[in-house]
Amino acid sequence: MDKTTSGWINGFVGVLIFSASLPATRVAVADFDPIFLTVARATIAALLGLVLLLAFKEKWPSRSDLGHLFVTAMGVVVGFPLLTALALQHVTSAHSIVFIGLLPLSTAIFGVLRGGESMRPMFWIFSCLGSALVAGFALTQNLDASLTGDLLMFAAIVACGLGYAEGAHLSRKLGGWQVICWALVLSLPVMLPLTLLQLPQDWMAIGQPAWFGLIYVSLFSMLIGFVFWYRGLAQGGIAAVGQLQLLQPFFGLMIAATLLHETVGWQMIVVTIAVIACVFGAKRFAK
Repeated sequence: MDKTTSGWINGFVGVLIFSASLPATRVAVADFDPIFLTVARATIAALLGLVLLLAFKEKWPSRSDLGHLFVTAMGVVVGFPLLTALALQHVTSAHSIVFIGLLPLSTAIFGVLRGGESMRPMFWIFSCLGSALVAGFALTQNLDASLTGDLLMFAAIVACGLGYAEGAHLSRKLGGWQVICWALVLSLPVMLPLTLLQLPQDWMAIGQPAWFGLIYVSLFSMLIGFVFWYRGLAQGGIAAVGQLQLLQPFFGLMIAATLLHETVGWQMIVVTIAVIACVFGAKRFAK
């Protein structure tokens, strides 16, 4: 199997894992405070990541890598989890998932700015078209939409795109799973004390679904998904493989409708299908 094909396969697996992140987060914030959820998921994943790094006796990152790891941590360990948790207090997971369609464009832009990549003009046309469809759909919704929730989701997409591109660029040097583990460990001195300070006062009030949500976002969304995702981006190209995120709304909507019984209107389905079609055009013209 060639490197590019392996990259797309790893990226696809990562997208599948990330697709359940927003539904799981919405379930978790029903009983957990968003701040606690953000710091707790990072702490749990960081402790596991530390165990993996020690078990495999990984070499410590160089001083020049610390800045890149810090940006990665601020984007995917702190920024995206916190902003989405706050947003999901104002919008449904089905509505927020549509914003994930903006991630490919965000990732591609930062892939050029931070990863030194360059893409053909037609690639940008397809990528922008998919993002425009998503943004246009979001602006037409007035039932479950919230300006506060939408702005928080938009900020989360920017933070996540930066964290994806920065981490993928560094993965070419350190390795995919090593990057997310080191980024998590780097955040641990801050996240662990905050977790202890934000502990829930009434543990009995937390339902089983919220616990399952916390476990999923801690293990899969925060760690395991990145093992495949960063490897895929590093192998197949940040901007190119990043277009696979256009599939994430489709899988996420199915999960939200199946597990959370949220309403998914036909307009949302049509827009999502149209956005998914853009990934094939972008892939064809990706370098």
